[in-house]
Formats: sequence, structure tokens, C-alpha cells
Amino acid sequence: MVAVHSSTSQEQVINVAEQRANETYTALVWRRLRRSFTGMVGLALVVLLILIAIFADFFAPADPRETGASFTPPQSISFKEKDGTFSIWPRVYAMAETEELDPVTFQPIVGPNYDNPHYLGFFVKGAPYNLFGLFPTERHFFGSVDGQTVHFLGTDKFGRDVLSRAIHGSRISLAIALSVVFIVTVIGTSVGLISGYFGGAVDAWVQRFVDIVLAFPQLPLYLALTSLIPVTAPTNVFLTFVVVVMSALGWAQMSREVRGKTMALARIDYVRAAMAIGATDRRIIFQHILPNVMSHVIVAVTLHIPSVVLLESFLGFLGFAVKPPLISWGLMLQDTATYSVIGSYPWILAPVGFVLVTVFAFNALGDGLRDAVDPY
Repeated sequence: MVAVHSSTSQEQVINVAEQRANETYTALVWRRLRRSFTGMVGLALVVLLILIAIFADFFAPADPRETGASFTPPQSISFKEKDGTFSIWPRVYAMAETEELDPVTFQPIVGPNYDNPHYLGFFVKGAPYNLFGLFPTERHFFGSVDGQTVHFLGTDKFGRDVLSRAIHGSRISLAIALSVVFIVTVIGTSVGLISGYFGGAVDAWVQRFVDIVLAFPQLPLYLALTSLIPVTAPTNVFLTFVVVVMSALGWAQMSREVRGKTMALARIDYVRAAMAIGATDRRIIFQHILPNVMSHVIVAVTLHIPSVVLLESFLGFLGFAVKPPLISWGLMLQDTATYSVIGSYPWILAPVGFVLVTVFAFNALGDGLRDAVDPY
């Protein structure tokens, strides 16, 4: 019986090994990525952020441009009745001014009004909007069942809901990051492949140009170039110009990395064999070198997106990235320019949390992919 059990186990191990040996490269990478806890957490957060950005109107509990009482504190979710007894139905209490004054601002302290609860639920009616700009609806993912506006993260100086603006700001911030990274990847990969494959004089001239681009002090150049756009220019023109400037200064590092990988791959035996049998340069680059470079490019993309998000937030904080009526995380952080405002109304720092989650998500996914792209 022991011998039979041992032979069966060996056959199972051999079958599993044969199945794994016949897996495609994509299947091997996915199996390795699933073993990475941080990589899967990053992937889940990235998917969640993209869904929130696409369906921002649905996930936002209020109209991001609706004004009201300025600097209303966040309304916390409670499961207690007015008398302190526990209830299974979540609710928030409407905010009202009390008779007490803030010792710093001398403004009436705003607190919860326990006589006016707003019960919460999923898929509730709220501010009307057009889904994808086509389908009018009033359904929101979470909010008050009676249609009242609830400020889970408070309001800003104009009385606009911070959470709704942060959710809508994810569209612009992520759109800028993805657009810049896409352009940087296309240009950087193309230049790196050409420079690394042909070498010689082509490589020398291309790399000198890359050195010039890398030598530019990027922050002063960003500020100088974006300040050339008139204040009266349309917001789409300003946004496009920002994307072009970021892309023009960001592709050089990607091309340097791809060049190094290409130079190493050009010396491998199967590439030399393709050259020997008369394969064209185009076929060698796109059929033999590019597929082997893409694993590095994918990892570089996931690690480059956080840097673009941080750069957009910084430039938006300085007022050089996005102009109203557009909304971005960096533009929202302009309200945090003074210590007095932060000290009195700390909830306006909420966009920082969205930036941190985004940076962590893409960095965690990049770290997981970095290990998974070499499954052997």
C-alpha cells in the first residue's frame, strides 16, 4: 500500500509539473502574481480606483459643485439613537450651530443635531446627473435615503462636499497620469529600441539628445512653460499643454532603460541567428526584442504612474496644473496653503489620503509585477 501511494503521489507531481511546463508566459506571470499579497492588494486598489474614476457621478454622494455652509465638519456614521440605545440602521445627524464659540476663530461651534437624523442606505436617490453623459439618473451608491446631502468628509470654504470633489478629482488626476505615462512609454520605448539596436553613430547622437533632456531642471521648467498659457485660455487647452510638457520631459529615462535592455538582448544567440538568416531589422525588433522588453516596460509603467500623480498634485497645489471648473486632487489642496486653515479645518486634507492610496496601489502592483515577470 505504501508503494502504491508513493507511485500515485509521484505521478501527480509529474502531471502538475507537465501542466506548468505547458503554461503560457502570461499564465506563469499571473500565477506568480497571485502569490504576492502586496501585489494583489495593489491590483485590487488599482481596479477600485479606476472604477471610481469611471463612475464618479455614481459613487459621489453629492454634486461636487453644489455650495452650502462653508467648512462644515464631517458627519460621522452612527448606530445610536438620541437616547444612546443601539440601532442596526446607520444614520448621520444634521449639523447645526451651537451656542458655544470656537476659542480660536470665535465662530459658533457646529455640532450634530440629534433631533434630525438622516438614515443611510445603498443605491439611494440624490443629485441628478447623466451617466456617461447620456443616461439621466439620480441613483448614487451610498447616501441618505431621504435625499438630503450628507458630508462624510465635510465641506470646503465654498461649502462644496469634499468627498464628492475628491471622487470627481480622481478622473482628472488619473487621466493626466495615464495619458502622460502612455505617451512616455510609446516615445521612450521606441527611442530606446532604435538607439540600442542600431548602436554606433545613431546611438551616440540619440543618447546625447537624451542627456540634454535629462539635464533640464524639471520643476523650474514646468513652472516656466505652464505660466506661458494665458489665464483666459480654455481649460482643455491648458490641460493638454500640461500633459504635453510632462510627457516631453519624462520619456528620456524610459528610453535609457529600454536601450540597456535592448543592447543586452541584441547579443543573444537567437537574435544573432535571425540576423544571420537575413531577417529584416523591423522583424527582429518587433518579433524578437520588443516582446522580451515588454515585461520591463510594464513594471516601469506601474512604477512611473505614482510619480506623475505626485507631480500633478504638487503642480496643482501651486496652481500650474489644473484650472477651475475642472477638479483634481492638486487643485483641491490649494485650500491647505495656510497653517491656520489646516489647524481649524483638518478635513480639507482628505485629498492627501486619495493620493497616498493611489501611490501605494501602483507601487504595490509594480513590486508584485517586478517579481512575477520572471516566473522561473
